[in-house]
Amino acid sequence: QILVELVRGQVESRGPVGAAALAAELALGAGDVEVALASLETEGFVLRGLFSGAAAPGAVEWCERGLLARIYRYTLARLRREIEPVQQTDFMRFLLRWQRVEPGQQGSGPDALAQVLDQLEGFEAPAAAWEQEILPARIADYDPAWLDLLCLSGRVTWLRRTPPSASGRRAKAAPVRSTPVALVSRSNLAIWCAPVASASASVEVSTLSPAASRVREVLQTSGACFFVDLMTRTGLLRTQVEEGLAELVALGLANSDSFAGLRALIVPTAQRGQTHRRHGRRSGQGMELGGRWSLFDVGAYDLERGDPGADSAARADAAGNQVEQIARRLLVRWGVLFRRLLERESGIPPWRELVRVLRRLEARGEIRGGRFVAGFSGEQYALPEAVSQLRALRREDGDPGLVSISAADPLNLRGVTLAGERVPALLTNRVCFRGGEVVGTKQGRAIQVAETDQSWVVRQVLVRTASLSRRDSGGSWRGNRSSPTH
Repeated sequence: QILVELVRGQVESRGPVGAAALAAELALGAGDVEVALASLETEGFVLRGLFSGAAAPGAVEWCERGLLARIYRYTLARLRREIEPVQQTDFMRFLLRWQRVEPGQQGSGPDALAQVLDQLEGFEAPAAAWEQEILPARIADYDPAWLDLLCLSGRVTWLRRTPPSASGRRAKAAPVRSTPVALVSRSNLAIWCAPVASASASVEVSTLSPAASRVREVLQTSGACFFVDLMTRTGLLRTQVEEGLAELVALGLANSDSFAGLRALIVPTAQRGQTHRRHGRRSGQGMELGGRWSLFDVGAYDLERGDPGADSAARADAAGNQVEQIARRLLVRWGVLFRRLLERESGIPPWRELVRVLRRLEARGEIRGGRFVAGFSGEQYALPEAVSQLRALRREDGDPGLVSISAADPLNLRGVTLAGERVPALLTNRVCFRGGEVVGTKQGRAIQVAETDQSWVVRQVLVRTASLSRRDSGGSWRGNRSSPTH
């Protein structure tokens, strides 16, 4: 006991120390000191681990609990003081680069598509925006066959996560183009569906049209069906089955194996049997290319319904894990997180739940906390690599060129993190940036351009990209359209 108290007095007055070093100072055997330290660890008085960079690889250090907590607080405070916040326009430029939209930063090939989908996982955008705007803005040579392959291989699926707000009104086939759709890894379906599962009950199936009701009935009794089988088993005309599926998709009640099924519902009916050439290949738009159609029930991922036998502690653990996984995905998407930035995200946990997880990740040393972007109150957190990029960006000079994106793109942050009125997140609206600053917008036919020596160029960029978007809405695809530096 005397030895334990002797060791206690030493460790409570010094920082992390190894058992061998402590034994040498006390002129005691290393084995006796280790036994004493183990006794103090049982009391909860000391903790063992690797706490300092001076320790040899694999070495074990010991430190008094309260002293270790104090060292940790001082370290966090020092790290936060090292951060110099960037201006909002610099942060916007960072995001354009982080999400590979800035000219010269786009990816190429199927692997780049997988990386982009990983970054944008769970974000809901108008169905037509994905292949007309969002993916080509990030992948220079985007090919829809790559997305179809990812879906058919079972790695990725598409769905409407959040139910329509006006659930009592009957949905029509026309809104499929503007239906909010997310692309999600199948392995993460539970993570993204759980936060909105309880709200899915608001979709009233009794308001479905006769065609949609019949299609739903067949899918419910027969399971997943190919389009040809649906026509046979429902006894409906081809156009009626298409309208029924479109209505179910618009309500978030159905999806298909391949993105080709959604693609076919997006294009006008007259074009669904046509094919378009790209890079010497033909990409079809017929309903038959969608693979199997099946019902999708977001409510099945409700933790309260999932396992009635699970106790409250198990449900709480599962819910906490899902919040942490969503927080990690949001960090991958934005690099930096704060409350205002997430206003365009739908179906995610409240900020109060996310911030608890983010504090825990900071305590583990996985992310950084501090003031990264000026002009926003509340806590901010960032990935270490994002902090490094922000620092490097501040030192860069030169004109990055013009970037025109659809207002449906996740990076339409005007009125969110950037000054000015919000631009409605419609596929046909556009926002033009230069160096992270909004220099022009297009809403409907109205074009607003900042008065600079490049005003004419900005106007032409907005008109040209909007024209390309209208041309592509019929179902063809093209590569990156980032504008060159002028």
